[in-house]
Amino acid sequence: MALILNIETSTKNCSVSIAKEGNLVHYKEINDGNYSHAEKLHPFIMEVLSEAKIDKSSIDAVAVSKGPGSYTGLRIGVSAAKGLCFALNIPLISIDTLKSLATSTKVDDGYIIPMLDARRMEVYAAVFDSDYNQVREIKAEIIDEVSFEEFQGSNLLLLGDGSAKCKEVLNRANITYLDDKFPSSKEMAFLSYEKYKKNDIEDVAYFEPFYLKDFIVTPQKKKV
Repeated sequence: MALILNIETSTKNCSVSIAKEGNLVHYKEINDGNYSHAEKLHPFIMEVLSEAKIDKSSIDAVAVSKGPGSYTGLRIGVSAAKGLCFALNIPLISIDTLKSLATSTKVDDGYIIPMLDARRMEVYAAVFDSDYNQVREIKAEIIDEVSFEEFQGSNLLLLGDGSAKCKEVLNRANITYLDDKFPSSKEMAFLSYEKYKKNDIEDVAYFEPFYLKDFIVTPQKKKV
C-alpha cells in the first residue's frame, strides 16, 4: 500500500490531497483569487491527514507540483514538501504542472493545450495528444494570431487561466476553451503513484522547481 501526499501551489489554487495507490482519498483546496499558500498550505496538510484519519508517519512519499507557475507559489510548495521528506525520511516526487492540468480533462481526438497565465500576453504552455503524450515542449510564449498554427488542422482544447488570453486572438472554429481550470492535487494522485512505482524520485537536497523563466523583481518607484 502506498500513501502519497500531493501538494499543488503553482497557481492561485492552493491544493493538497492524500491518495492510496493512486486513488484519491481526501483533498482540500481553495482558490479565492489570491496567493494564500503561505497561510493555507500547512493547515491544509494537517486537515487532509486528520480528516482521512492518516498519521503523517504512515505517508510513503510526498509529491509536489514542480512548475512552471508562480515563483513564490512553487517555492512555498517545494519547501513544504522537502521539509516533510526530510522529517519523515521518505521520497520526494515531482509532477509536471502542465501535464497534471492536461489530465484534468479528456478529448477523443485532437490536442490538449494546458496553459498558465504569465505576464501580459505571455503564457506557459505545452501540447499533449489525446493519450496525454507530450508532443511539444513547454514554452513561455507570447500569444498572437499564429500561435499553435502547426496544430490548426486538428481540434484543440485550451485550458487553464492562460487560455483566456487566447479567446480574442485565436478566433478559430476548431478551438474549445476551458479557462476556469487550475492545476489541482486531485490529478496528481494517479501521476505521483505511477512515478512512485518506478522509483522515479528526486534528490531532496538538490531539487529545485522548474521556473522556466528567471524571477524578475520589479523595483519600487521612488517617492517624490
